[in-house]
Amino acid sequence: MMRTRPLKVALLGCGVVGSEVARIMTTHADDLAARIGAPVELAGVAVRRPSKVREGIDPALVTTDATALVERGDIDVVIEVIGGIEPARTLITTAFEHGASVVSANKALLAQDGPALHAAAERHGRDLYYEAAVAGAIPLVRPLRESLAGDKVNRVLGIVNGTTNFILDRMDTSGAGYSEALDEATALGYAEADPTADVEGFDAAAKAAILAGIAFHTRVGIGEVHREGITEVTAADIASARRMGCTVKLLAICERAADGRSVTARVHPAMIPLSHPLASVREAYNAVFVEAEAAGQLMFYGPGAGGSPTASAVLGDLVAVCRNKLGETTGPGESAYTRLPVSPMGEVVTRYHISLDVADKPGVLAQVATVFAESGVSIDTVRQQSRQDPDGEASLVVVTHRAPDAALSGTVEALRKLDTVRGVASIMRVEGE
Repeated sequence: MMRTRPLKVALLGCGVVGSEVARIMTTHADDLAARIGAPVELAGVAVRRPSKVREGIDPALVTTDATALVERGDIDVVIEVIGGIEPARTLITTAFEHGASVVSANKALLAQDGPALHAAAERHGRDLYYEAAVAGAIPLVRPLRESLAGDKVNRVLGIVNGTTNFILDRMDTSGAGYSEALDEATALGYAEADPTADVEGFDAAAKAAILAGIAFHTRVGIGEVHREGITEVTAADIASARRMGCTVKLLAICERAADGRSVTARVHPAMIPLSHPLASVREAYNAVFVEAEAAGQLMFYGPGAGGSPTASAVLGDLVAVCRNKLGETTGPGESAYTRLPVSPMGEVVTRYHISLDVADKPGVLAQVATVFAESGVSIDTVRQQSRQDPDGEASLVVVTHRAPDAALSGTVEALRKLDTVRGVASIMRVEGE
């Protein structure tokens, strides 16, 4: 039997995502009510610019006083889509204190202060849901947190930033340089006016911290995620990957150590074989592989950003939280019982693709091979090509076997000191094999 008294929802933020959340709440009100077991009512919308016309939203609901809105006491659920650390953090904790559960899309805040927010939610007996914080419309948080709760997840590998994937895809398919591809992404609305959070890997690193924490039942701070962006990826890197039968993607990789005693989380560009399913993820789409002990390999794919896809994830959480509210219960909170340490990047076992500019003369390859041997790094393949140029230079490309990242980094530094090495043209990790 459906309850007639509505559940009241406060919306913090009414930009691209917030306005779409409000629209769907209005147009799908009957369906949402049927699925929840009670109607939901948009009780207030906190914004920065109240004078802006917001189609479909009653101006009487709009306020600039977000604090007063979450302090009302009659709000059942607060949806936070304003982003950033403050005032979002304070508003969320205030909402818990005044009886509301929270649905958030704020990856930066959750990556930085997730444990404290979970503790606040538990202290007040409220829910904290955040499916939209990781991969837009792709259901990923709930499968990890609930569907795979009885399994042991060993690895999460994926593309979790649509902007960088669009840029790298354009560089691969059209031969464009980084700047040209970024300009196109900006013109199409995939990149912000300031794209730093995306192209330098901050966005993906925040998502990796959240995913690693959920997958491995431990706390992973944003500062413990190794981060590299795509600004140094060149057209030559893309071409070199093609010659290897690979493409370049910005990957978020979260792994449990083979002995199960530690975890790692990292974000960086990597070459992956064209035969790998992630290689076919095009434009601004996201895709994530989850490897679990019993379930095996699972792949989640779909649009990772945008108003409608992100709103879909927000509203899925809203339905779940409202159902919990009616049942006078809460969903799963933080699970960090394993307390596994996070290993530094230097201990991660990886493969390298190294492109060197070397003197075109006998003995160079032997010198380079000696450096690798002295560093304890095994070579998988090597290719040398003369350029027929007046400077007498050649290109030497080395692909290594797997070795600790610190050993590979040390190898590169040793190579730079060789008189016959004129420069290191590019260095990139190789994954997916």
